[in-house]
Amino acid sequence: MKRNIFRDKVIIVTGASSGIGRATALEFARQGSKVVIAARSAERLATLEKEITDIGTETLACVTDVSREEDCRKLVEKTIERFGTVHILINNAGISMRALFDDVDISVLKRLMDVNFWGTVYCTKYALPYIVGNRGSIVGVSSTAGFHGLPGRTGYSASKFAMHGFLETIRIENLKEKLHVMIIAPGFTTSEVRKHALLADGTEQGNSPREEKKMMSPEFVAHWILKGIRKKKRNKIMTWAGRFTALLQRIIPAVVDYGYYLEMKREPNSPLK
Repeated sequence: MKRNIFRDKVIIVTGASSGIGRATALEFARQGSKVVIAARSAERLATLEKEITDIGTETLACVTDVSREEDCRKLVEKTIERFGTVHILINNAGISMRALFDDVDISVLKRLMDVNFWGTVYCTKYALPYIVGNRGSIVGVSSTAGFHGLPGRTGYSASKFAMHGFLETIRIENLKEKLHVMIIAPGFTTSEVRKHALLADGTEQGNSPREEKKMMSPEFVAHWILKGIRKKKRNKIMTWAGRFTALLQRIIPAVVDYGYYLEMKREPNSPLK
């Protein structure tokens, strides 16, 4: 019988109010973990908190805007006050964008970096001593956009590239401490991320340009997050297209560039001409 390594472990999940974050929090709860859920929506966190409590495990809901360092510090402090430690941090909170760099307001790119990159930095900074002490895991939920630039997503790709570099360095700096760091890159996943993606002027897109029903489910991604932690995976690219991207960009990068140009141009109302 497989040993349950997650029972009674303390897990922090950011961006837990919907999509991958929500599914991941519930999956850990089913494994008997003590789950700290963080997001900006108090109402959604309350709903998820009840679901986790009904499963029969302990939870703590913390209203958190990861782009604010003070919020991230308080998130970890409240976790320590309640549970005494942290074993695993899931850096999942993130936003996307859809606009050409020529057209986009610089404030949009700053917002992407604040949430996707700095949110990961802040949470990791304050949780790291506890996770290192437990020889635990830090996970960054990323995308193929973190391995190869995507047209119309300059801020998104830049923030994910930055997150990759940061987490890889944290891994190397803590080799002797046996810290596990995993970057997981799902494919397009059914979630609200495209609905809330920022346009050139910073307003939200409102509707997804893709068929959400044909995408990965958040539950499928959550399953692989836990599986990756069990197996101490380094990088997990969840689609064949993503794996080919990581390989072919070293061999025929111009072909990969053109392939992504055509892919993004096919989207309805694409900013690409």
